[in-house]
Amino acid sequence: MRGKLITFITYYIIVVNCMNLDLVSEAKQKMRLVLGVLNGDLATVRTGRATPTLVENVVISSYGGSSKLKIMELATIVVSDPHTLVLTPFDKSVLDEIQKGILEANIGLTPTSDGNVIRIVIPPLSEERRQELIRLMKQKLENGKIQIRQVRHEAMATIKKQFTDKEISQDEEKRLEKEIQKATNDTMAAIDGMRERKEQELMQI
Repeated sequence: MRGKLITFITYYIIVVNCMNLDLVSEAKQKMRLVLGVLNGDLATVRTGRATPTLVENVVISSYGGSSKLKIMELATIVVSDPHTLVLTPFDKSVLDEIQKGILEANIGLTPTSDGNVIRIVIPPLSEERRQELIRLMKQKLENGKIQIRQVRHEAMATIKKQFTDKEISQDEEKRLEKEIQKATNDTMAAIDGMRERKEQELMQI
């Protein structure tokens, strides 16, 4: 009987530890997802330089509206010079739809077509526009930080409940809280790094 009790206790400890590992891993995964979304959002905040990320994820209503595809799925995107993008559709029948989709995306770009390719000249940014984009970028990043804080809050609440319900010891509670806080700090630092890099890009002439 005593052997069975020890086996049960050992099994219980293993299960609880696995649950706690899952809790920390889940929180970290959610934070990574937020960073991924932020990276995608920042890529659409254009600088004065041409880069495929400005248009590659724009969704186009193609083939008479029967399919909704991203530009990267419909055409090659080449930077022909620091201020010009050239899009070559895989199927020329969707060229006009790509051009129309870029205009309707309202991303501040004006595509032109010669019937074979689409060219997009990236206009230089005025100082006023730069400051406006920096404000937009900071707002996006602040929204990301809010989501990270929410992930932290939910994880900490779960840890507190586990301790209250006597599922974990106080030492385990403190250890888990430290892990979650470290993940939060690391993610916040990554977001600050994204802000600094993007601000430098936007301020380049």
